[in-house]
Amino acid sequence: MTPKFKLATLLLILGGAPGALVASEKFDLNREVPVPANEPIPLLDFFRPEIMQSPKLNPSGTHIAAIVGTADDHTQLMVYDLKKQAIEMVGARGDSDIARVDWLNNERLIYSISVKKIAGIGLFVGDVGALSNAAPLLQYVGSTLVAVPPDDRTHPLVRLAENSLNTGAYGVVARLNTDVKQGKILDLSIPGADQMQLDETTANNQRHIMDSYPLLKTEHGFDTGYLADKEGRLAFGFTSEDGRQALHRLAGENWDTCPEDLEEINVIGCGDNSGEIVVVGPRQGGKPRPLEVLEGATGKVVEVLLQDSAYDFDGWLYRDPLSHLIVGAVYNRAAPRVTWFTEAYRNLQKVVDGLFPGMVVRILGTDEAGKIVLLRTFSDRQPSIYSWADLENHTAGLIKNSAPWIDPQRMQPMNVLKFKTRDGRHLDAYLTQPAGASKQHPPPLVVLPHAYITERDSWGYNAEVQFFTTRGYAVLQPNYRGSAGYGWMFPTDDEWAFRKMHEDVTDAVKTLIATGMVDRERVAIVGTSFGGFLALSGVAFEPDLYRCAVAISAVPDWGRVINDYRHEQYSSAFYSRMVFKLGDPKKEREKFNAMSPLEHAGQIRVPVLLSWSEYDPSVQISDLKSLASAVERNHVPVETMSFVNEADGVHHLGHKLELYTRIEAFLARNIGPAKPATAP
Repeated sequence: MTPKFKLATLLLILGGAPGALVASEKFDLNREVPVPANEPIPLLDFFRPEIMQSPKLNPSGTHIAAIVGTADDHTQLMVYDLKKQAIEMVGARGDSDIARVDWLNNERLIYSISVKKIAGIGLFVGDVGALSNAAPLLQYVGSTLVAVPPDDRTHPLVRLAENSLNTGAYGVVARLNTDVKQGKILDLSIPGADQMQLDETTANNQRHIMDSYPLLKTEHGFDTGYLADKEGRLAFGFTSEDGRQALHRLAGENWDTCPEDLEEINVIGCGDNSGEIVVVGPRQGGKPRPLEVLEGATGKVVEVLLQDSAYDFDGWLYRDPLSHLIVGAVYNRAAPRVTWFTEAYRNLQKVVDGLFPGMVVRILGTDEAGKIVLLRTFSDRQPSIYSWADLENHTAGLIKNSAPWIDPQRMQPMNVLKFKTRDGRHLDAYLTQPAGASKQHPPPLVVLPHAYITERDSWGYNAEVQFFTTRGYAVLQPNYRGSAGYGWMFPTDDEWAFRKMHEDVTDAVKTLIATGMVDRERVAIVGTSFGGFLALSGVAFEPDLYRCAVAISAVPDWGRVINDYRHEQYSSAFYSRMVFKLGDPKKEREKFNAMSPLEHAGQIRVPVLLSWSEYDPSVQISDLKSLASAVERNHVPVETMSFVNEADGVHHLGHKLELYTRIEAFLARNIGPAKPATAP
């Protein structure tokens, strides 16, 4: 039976998988086709969970594992046996989801479970054919940390809890095509766990222990992360002491401090050879920072893998599944980019690009024989589609469209807008216009700064953006200093220059307004987390630029948040890191006041919608309430929302629909009415 027939069967089975579950009365998540072109696209379609995420092929190419969405707003783990054409599913109980999955070998998987869509509750291992009997490798209580570095995708690394019985044990999962008995996963005992749970967990982990490693200690700091080499062996660790980060190399039974300055470089992963690390190099006089290989022990440059002409590297490394050597780099410029370091992979990319013209094609993995290729395709109007290609039989086919209810023909293209900052640097912003927009009919504008300062906006399908455009709004996504890819342009201190970041957003908005492509009298700013802080900064420091703002889980005063974490300075690295990078609020109150929307709430003269979540820091919630009161005293309308079982925004579908229904009405009152875009 050819792979084409087997994977076609997978498509048919997947089409019915979510629908087999009992659908919620509130959400129709069984519909997998777009609504008719003459009907408005419902809010639900932009925020419902994807049918499939992160499919992964096992080393021999016999099974595909993936995270799949269900009709009750949760995710499950699916394993499809290509030979038997059979699907196996396993899910979590209650308000929990399968969050991540990796193959350990051809028959065994390791996966994590998150609770309330916020935090992990365990790391589990299961065998194909018996996933329902999966055993916990880790269980978390309180502040126990598990770190799976996203930039080293083939080597999940685990930090285990410390306790009186085990004075500190750390380990890694073996490379994915190795039997788990040859791998390394360390013991776990949970502080505060009852004896039965302790005994069960310890007994289970004992079956997997192959090695243990010395504890990485600091005098008055914290161990913050680890790296495995390409063979799955623990190689490097990170610490934070007085806010300054450091790299350490495991040499036998000792941890040796490395000379690299982690304030000037970014570690991406381990190299191909023992003792090597791959980093985004230091700033070098007006040139983008290179992606290079260093000797960890000396800091000596071994090889420059990539030197882009305009951007620092922002992405992840691709390793060959058989050799585990680095063969490619996937990253963002103004548009997505992949660079292959071998002729074989360059040729493979040409072949798969030819199969999907007009789409961005990403190779997610291959089997060890190099015959079956797992692919992801997408565009600015098309959500991810997962496909396969059989290079030996010259066949290809669909696995699953992650969001088949989205009609790409009704989505709008995303364009790059270059803007100049007030200190003379050129950054990227992305502009998506609603259907029918023109200089003769300029639409109202929603400014949407991204949520986290070390990330960036990039070209591709964005459900939130497309939601706003279908409601008749143009959307501007400005990258600001500190965003990934632009570090070479600015001094290191600008990575934490929050007031300058606000000014960059302002410069992007004014650049767009000057083109006449949007209505300068109808501009709103909407943001979550740090983007919410920028939204509040916008209306506090540029009250004549915006007509309203929406801030979701925003920090109105960074000084007060940092001070609140002072009592955790001996149990968390957050406080010392923030003081080191941003400053001490007690010593630099004037600096913090200057960038605090709360301190300048009296300058806010336009309506504001504030949302916070139950597990946001209490001082942050208190400050949002104080800001609301200060704005209301000026007789300016303020609306507030709060959500239980959420943190740093909203993640449950019902809460998303409630929030964005409110946002839609809020924008319509303040910069609308905006006519919904018509189908082309």
